[in-house]
Parts: sequence; C-alpha cells; structure tokens
Amino acid sequence: MKPQQIYEELKLLAEKLDIEVKEQNFRTTGIKVKSGLCVVRGRRLFVMNKHNHIRKKVAVLADCLREFDHDQEFVVPAIRELLSRE
Repeated sequence: MKPQQIYEELKLLAEKLDIEVKEQNFRTTGIKVKSGLCVVRGRRLFVMNKHNHIRKKVAVLADCLREFDHDQEFVVPAIRELLSRE
C-alpha cells in the first residue's frame, strides 16, 4: 500500500475506535507542539501536524492506535501487520 492509503486506513480505524483525527497547522502557534492524542470535553481527539511528511503521520498515528484494542474491528491485513510491529 502507498503511504497515503495507509494513513487513510489508520484514520478509518481511529474513527471506528471513536477517535477523531484532525490536522492542524502548528506553525502558527508560536510554541513547540507535537502531534498526539488528547481528550477534549470527554471526546478523544488526535491532533496531527498537517505539515508532517506522510510517513511521519503514519508512524505517529500508528503508535497511538497500537495502544487501543482493535481486535474486534475489521482492519485490512497490511494495517494489522503495521500495528503489530513495535
């Protein structure tokens, strides 16, 4: 799979796990900010730096999703394999 396809599949899995993924421009914040998971008003939100390279986006989102139980969700084999790696 191409990196963009992998990223889209990871975002679909996040949605199934009730995690909203938003891409934001961190350059305008004026402070050093990293992509990551947070809880806003009781909802899980993954904020992604939209300027990250696609491979970085895949790595960061995959690292987050590894922490959640996704065994009951349909995940394409390439994504399941990616998430099983350390």
